[in-house]
This record gives sequence, C-alpha cells and structure tokens, in this order.
Amino acid sequence: MKIKSIIAGIFAILFLSVASHAADESPSETDPGYLSVERIIDSDEFDSKSFGPIRWLEDGSGYTSLEDSQAYEDVNDPNDEGPKDIIRYEPESGKREIMVPSSRLVPKDESEPLKIDDYSWSSDGRKLLIFTNTKRVWRTNTRGDYWVLDLTTWELRKLGGDAEPSTLMFAKFSPGGLRVAYVRERNLYVQNLKDLRITQLTKDGSDTIINGTSDWVYEEEFRLRDGFRWSPNGKFIAYWQFDTEGVRDFHLINYTDSLYPKITSFQYPKVGEKNSACRIGVISSRGGETQWFDASDDPRNHYIPKMEWAENSRTIVFQHLNRLQNKNEVTLGNIRKGGMRKIFTEKDEAWIDVGDDLKWLDGGKKFTWLSERDGWQHLYIISRSGRKFTLLTPGDFDVIDLVNIDRENQWSYYIASPDNPTQRYLYRAPLDGSGRIERITPADQEGTHKYQISHDSKWAIHTYSSANKPPVIDLVRLPGHARVRVLEDNSELCEKVAALKKNPVEFFRIDIGDGVLLDGWRIKSLDFEPQKQYPLFFHVYGEPAGQTVLDRWGGEKYLWHLMLAQQGYLVVSVDNRGTPAPRGRAWRKCVYRQIGILASSDQAAATRAIIKNWPYVDPDRIGIWGWSGGGSMSLNAIFRYPELYHTAMAIAFISNQRFYDTIYQERYMGLPDDNEEGFKDGSPITFAHQLKGNLLIIHGTGDDNCHYQSCEALINELIKHGKHFSMMSYPNRSHAIKEGENTKRHLYELLTRYLKENLPPDPCPTQDAD
Repeated sequence: MKIKSIIAGIFAILFLSVASHAADESPSETDPGYLSVERIIDSDEFDSKSFGPIRWLEDGSGYTSLEDSQAYEDVNDPNDEGPKDIIRYEPESGKREIMVPSSRLVPKDESEPLKIDDYSWSSDGRKLLIFTNTKRVWRTNTRGDYWVLDLTTWELRKLGGDAEPSTLMFAKFSPGGLRVAYVRERNLYVQNLKDLRITQLTKDGSDTIINGTSDWVYEEEFRLRDGFRWSPNGKFIAYWQFDTEGVRDFHLINYTDSLYPKITSFQYPKVGEKNSACRIGVISSRGGETQWFDASDDPRNHYIPKMEWAENSRTIVFQHLNRLQNKNEVTLGNIRKGGMRKIFTEKDEAWIDVGDDLKWLDGGKKFTWLSERDGWQHLYIISRSGRKFTLLTPGDFDVIDLVNIDRENQWSYYIASPDNPTQRYLYRAPLDGSGRIERITPADQEGTHKYQISHDSKWAIHTYSSANKPPVIDLVRLPGHARVRVLEDNSELCEKVAALKKNPVEFFRIDIGDGVLLDGWRIKSLDFEPQKQYPLFFHVYGEPAGQTVLDRWGGEKYLWHLMLAQQGYLVVSVDNRGTPAPRGRAWRKCVYRQIGILASSDQAAATRAIIKNWPYVDPDRIGIWGWSGGGSMSLNAIFRYPELYHTAMAIAFISNQRFYDTIYQERYMGLPDDNEEGFKDGSPITFAHQLKGNLLIIHGTGDDNCHYQSCEALINELIKHGKHFSMMSYPNRSHAIKEGENTKRHLYELLTRYLKENLPPDPCPTQDAD
C-alpha cells in the first residue's frame, strides 16, 4: 500500500506539473488568433507596406518611385535591401517605365549599384542627385556621399573631391542644375558639375562655428537640419550660422564597446542656460564676404527657426522669435545693403508654434500664414507690406496643416477635422477670401487621411487608415477625389489583422467636470462581460508635442495593446487639455506655465470619471505607461495620485524639467527664474516621496534627448525616501531604445511581464454582482 501511495503521489505531481505548464503556455503558441510579443516584434507578419517614396515631377507629367530592381533579383540577399530602379509613372494611364535602372548606378571599378537613401532631380530633369553611404547624426541619417548621374550621357560622378567618406550633408542642385552646394565639416561648398571644381564658401567652420546646418537643440525642437538655401537665380546662398561657444557640454558614457569607457560630448543648452548665437547670412555662390543680418542685439536669446528667399533673389524672409517664443517677427532682409524691415509681428500670451505655412503668392506680393489670433488656427493671406490680412477659413475650427497651393486655379488645400478632433481630412478654400470651404475627402471615409499633392494640384498620393484599418495607399484625381488606382492595399496585413481575436478600438468622450470633455479610445478585454471587473491600463503622452487619441493605424503599439486586451486588460488612452488637438487655442494653451500639473490633473479626473461611469473597471487595478513625455506623465500620475494608480511603467522620461532643453521647456513653461514654482511643481521628482504602488523605470544610457541623468536623479530621490521600485537601463541605447540585437523584443517582454505580475489581468465579479 505504501508503494502504491508513493506511485500515486508521483503521478499526481507529474499531472500538476503538466497542467501548470499548460496553464503558463501562451495561447498565441497554439492559436493564431492570439498575439505574442515575438509575433509583433520579431516577425514580419504585421508589417505595413508603403509605396515609394515618390517624387512628383516639376512639369506635372508624373511621379517617380524607388522599386526593387528585377535585374538583381536572383543575386540579392533576401535578408538585405537590394538595388533599386527609379520608375516613372504617368498618373492618368498608369504607364510605367524604368527611368533610371540600377545598372546605371554602378560606380567605376565597382560591381554593385549604389544604395539610394534619397534622391532629387535637377530642375530640367536631366540630372539625378543620389544620397548614399549614409550615417546617422542624432535623429536621422544626414551625413553621407553624393553622386550625380547625367541622364543624357549616363555618366556617374562622385561629389566632394578628396573628402572623407560619409562627410557631405544636404547637397542640392543650383536652380539651373549646373552646380551643387553642400555642407562638409561645418562649412559650405559649391561644386561645378562641368569640371568638378570645388569652391569653399565659408572657412570659419570649427568645433564651435556651424555653417549651413544647425546645433543640437535647433535640430531637435525646430527640425532644422538643412541650413542653407539657393537663391532663385543661383547667384547667392543664404544660410544659418551657429556660434556654440559657451554652451555647456553634456557627456554620454559608453562602458561596453571597449576596454575603457568612451565619452561622447555635445553642446546641449538646458533650461535657463546659454544658447548658441544664431544669425542668417547671404554669400555669393562664387565666393566672397557674407552679408550678415543681425536680427537682435542679443543673438543668444532669440531664435530664427525659418528662413527662405522672398520670391526673388534680392530679399530673404525669416521668422524671428524672442526667447520666450511668444513673439514672432516676420522680417524681410535686403541682401545688398543688409537692411531689414519687419512685415508684421505675431504675438500670443502663451507661445507661438512655427510651421512651414509661409507660401508666396502672386509673384511675391502676398503670402499664406497660419494664425490663432481669433482663437482658432486659421489660414490667412497677408500682403507683402504686412498691412492687409485676408481670412480664408472662417469658422469655429482649426486648420491643422497647409498641404498645397493651387496657384493656377487659386485654391488652398489644407487638413482639418471640424467635427472630430481624432480624425484628419482634406479641405480646400479659394484664395479670394470668399470663405467658401469644401471638403475633398469623401464623407464615407472616416479616419485619418494624408496627401502628397502634385505641383499642379491635379493629383495626390492618398494614404488612408483608421484605428481598426491598416493603411491603404491610392492615387486620386483632385479636386473630385476620384480613385484612379490602388497603389498598396496592404491586403495581407488586413487578412492577418482580421484573423486576430479582438474587440475593436472604440472612441469615447469622458466628462471630467466644469464642462470639460476629454477624447479617448479603449479596447475591451477579449472575454469582456459587463458584470465582471477588469484591470484598467492607460497609455499616456499628454504633452503639447503630440496626441495619442487619433483614429489612425497604430502599428506595433496598437498590436501590443491588443495583445494585452486579449489577455484580460481594458486598455485606454485619453488626451488631456494641452495636447495639440484641433479644439481651439484655449484648449491647447491653457497648460502654459503648468506643464505636468494641469495635464496630470486632467488624467486623474478622467480616471475617476471612468471608474464612476464604467462599473466593469476594477478600481484597485489601475495602471499607466508612457514614453518620453508620456513617461514623465506616468510618473506624475503614480506620484501625485497614489490612491488612483497602482502600477506605472515610465520610459525615457524627464524627472526634473530643469534637465530638459531651452527651446522645448521654456516654450511651455517660461524661464525658470520667472516660474520657479511651476518648474518645481510640474516635475515628477518633486512628488517621488508619495509613491505607494509598483513602479518600473526604463531608460537608455545613451539617450541624447531625455538624458539618463533624469533616471539617476529619480533613483536617488526614491532611495532617499525608502521607496522600492524596479528599473532597467539599456546600455548606449538612444531615446528610441531600439539599437542592438533583440532590444525591442526584450523591452516589450519586460513591460508585459512586469504588468502581468503587478497588475494581474484575471477578471473578477463586480462588487455589486450577485
């Protein structure tokens, strides 16, 4: 009997072990309707296909696109991106022809064609400029080699002379196509394409003087990289110059790539600290002295985010912001005499956003402009003198973006969504100021629409998606929006998504009191039953730089949220006030001088309202996560409202607003000397002592944007107050935490595991259930 009992016990243990293993097994391993991190991150199952990139030809005859070369199909490594042909398409008929075969892009003494990272055409279409062998500079690959292909002779020549590989930047044809200008090692050069003779225009480029491109903070916050412009007649080049002398260095330490640490230093102006001195100059494209434009007496306390030629070769136009960024002086500069004349000044009690909406009309007699002066962002036409303003888009709605100007037929095309701030549609308004507005996007296509419109405004590459529908790309005829042909329907992706077990993304509005309604989306748990309670998991951003509640395809992030919903979570996102939704100036700018304060209060109010109105939410299982500004918001949530949030996961965050850069943080908060309490109360680190729940903090040690300094400062503060938390540092990873083998999968598996351990997804009966 004793032996039988032992054997029975062994079988029982084995049975429990097998049962336990089966219970731990992810459903995605046995059912293709379920997602896993591996499927989302490591496989190409859910890759969204694009089309292009395309270039509309100046003469309106069609567009060009990069496509895989059939000539090299058999020899290409399937795991490597192979050679590309440049294909020309005729819009009406769809006629396709190989304009530049990859076989024409093989340098002498080489066997493989150049890899095309980018390309552009000369104005006459006879020459092609190819950007290749590129290297990353902070955000994007902006340094590389340039080659010119002459389509009349098929001669392929490299630019730069004896320059080191991958050192040229932003090369551009002159208006006549006979020369190319580029930046090399912080100086401007022009190269003649006939004899390849090089003329060095500036010679003072150094560790502290930057010509023709930008410093770190202008690149990050104003997206200024390409820092020079050819004049329309090709005789002059206008350019930015930055003097970074005195801007303090920030150091990134790499411990893992060599026996001793490597230090990368770059000049990064933190809040309240010294900026680079910035100015605009114009120089002859043949060489000579620069004519400088001194926009103010204190070049370290102003910004010049935009500069172009003012529709002639005698005058430049630039936008000049004060350091607080609440006054924008639009100024004309005479390149012969150096005189400057302010056209008009845009002011705001909070801040001014600078965009690419200044487009010259009527031979330079007037230009387009976006302004919030009446409480909504509208499109105006302003006379060159700055004395006459004509409103083109009247009404209580925001123009989100100016897309194109049809000068021949006198129409402006722009993106707006008057009735639903989560969506985006194409509209047009006449340039005569009559105020007649037409919606171009069909009414039956709800979601988000993007357009790349031809120069003659007759055609557009149209990309459409929604939260539940992957992107479809087609060619449409304007203004009727008739579909000519589908360019990419993503049918395989649509089939894969359709086969997943899921509840749809649902949009809602939540009332947080005082007449404030916040937009949100949610994905209900796959096993959703109203009489049960589920953990509520928020995705948050919440800063003025972006929205999360948008009716568009979300890619990997959407799939990860869907995976969590399959496992039992109610996943939600809410946009607080201060996000850049098209809901009017007051909505966006009420957060001025209180970043991190009002937004986290709105998020907490939304959480309380959801708990109150949705009985299927378990109030004891509330989690939140976010990246960058969303990481900061997640910290603010769990620190400020410990009674509401039980688990937070914060990635690549700023713990102390004083650690961030001048342009971004001062734009929304003012200067620290004038808003000391705001900077303190808006910073998560101030409230770290209130932590009660589960906290996971994640940071890349090589983050040049939101520095690892924020992570270590927060760690010290949490230790000081005896708070327990979890952390993960990713060595040498940037703000995106994507570099290195297996990094992204490791990150999302970490997030998934931490969430399940600390906010278990098992549903439970509601408190008032029988």
